[in-house]
Amino acid sequence: MATRVIPPRILKNLRYNTTTKPLNAAQPSISPAIASPSLFERSPSPPAADVIPASAAGTAALNLDDAERLFASVSTKRLLRSSAVLHATAVGPMVDLGMWMMKSRVFQSGLLKDLVMAATKETFFSHFCAGEDAASAGRSIRALNDAGLRGMLVYGVEDAHENDGCDRNLNGFLHTVDVSKSLPPSSVSFVIVKITAICPMALLERMSDLLRWQQKDPSFVLPWKQDSLPIFAESSPLYHTQKRPEPLTPEEESDLQLANQRLLELCQKCEEANMPLLVDAEHTTVQPAIDYFTYSSSIRHNKDDNPIVFGTIQTYLKDAKERLLLTTKAAEKMGVPMGFKLVRGAYMSTESKLAESFGYASPIHNTIQDTHNCFNDCSSFLLEKIANGPGSVVLATHNIESGKLAATKAYELGVGKVNHKLEFAQLYGMSEALSFGLSNAGFQVSKYMPFGPVDMVMPYLLRRAEENRGLLAASGFDRQLMR
Repeated sequence: MATRVIPPRILKNLRYNTTTKPLNAAQPSISPAIASPSLFERSPSPPAADVIPASAAGTAALNLDDAERLFASVSTKRLLRSSAVLHATAVGPMVDLGMWMMKSRVFQSGLLKDLVMAATKETFFSHFCAGEDAASAGRSIRALNDAGLRGMLVYGVEDAHENDGCDRNLNGFLHTVDVSKSLPPSSVSFVIVKITAICPMALLERMSDLLRWQQKDPSFVLPWKQDSLPIFAESSPLYHTQKRPEPLTPEEESDLQLANQRLLELCQKCEEANMPLLVDAEHTTVQPAIDYFTYSSSIRHNKDDNPIVFGTIQTYLKDAKERLLLTTKAAEKMGVPMGFKLVRGAYMSTESKLAESFGYASPIHNTIQDTHNCFNDCSSFLLEKIANGPGSVVLATHNIESGKLAATKAYELGVGKVNHKLEFAQLYGMSEALSFGLSNAGFQVSKYMPFGPVDMVMPYLLRRAEENRGLLAASGFDRQLMR
């Protein structure tokens, strides 16, 4: 989805509110970085001040115009490679070529495959991925941490279609938690899980159909359904389910029990490690089931003021704000502290085509500005919530204006580096200027870092490149600063 860039002359004059409360959390200790083939090879800097007093908040600028400061210790070689990769991914035909090559049988075996994988590994993979295994991902995290940023570890696995694949994927996610525990304290902000990787896709589709029908007909009983939070709003699209679905079969109920056990095991491991687990969002065909898993797990594992399970709200959906309001209200009533990640969304073409096939309008906002407004409204709402009560929020945005607005609001409310209350996030290899700028302004910032073998992770990234053409094309601000 395309983003709008604020001219540097405006950013240079940005100052925060002088009445901000002090940020009272100590900066976590940072271990020396191990050499990593990433953009984040930086010399160790003097440790940041533990507390930012109110007077300093008034003078701290979100300065994204000073390229020397933002990329001070990044080598010219790294900048050249990063600039080249971002230029390539901004060209639509390059994305088309990459998709074709990954799908073509010609490149599925033999020498051609080896050549393509080798070239990919040294360019796109090295730029957008943390490494091929847990050890290399750990090195990338350490380098990132030394640059003042944190990492969200993403085991870059694909959707699963049977239980054996789900079990293998679960082991990968559990290992990711172990890796995070072995790294410097607080260098990993979240472990990411895809419900589509630990529950068969067909079952998620069936569950979503049943949940949608129950929304249409509240008397429709789902015997397998555990306590949850509101999944739909009045404005939520339900066209996916055209007729009353059949109940789950005994085999499907057995598969659901296995999926519940996998998620429970992962949540318990994260709870023991005090490592937040962030559930990624998907397209609306299966998102109701994903929200159901997320919210039922939140009720069980989120205690006091320490959310362990975080859900994702896609603000390019027209019903996003209404659903967020309903869910937070219900969670407050139940005494459940909620963690949310806000994103714009990555399935624009898929959602529009699906809605059109049913004869309905797209569930996506009609204009990009409507999406920006929804993200900013939800961001402001959640920041006010966490400033005055329990809960946490991750603002995942590459949009500079949204970053500026949220940073200003957070300073006004006194929300900063406090117990995972607020985290900004961007994709690894994207929006580096915004990441460093927010970090320099005193906020916790994470990079979304997929890892795994090249042939496993690249389809995952290419599919997102297909869905995020506008985002890649809008990386001009970073390319300009790198030049």
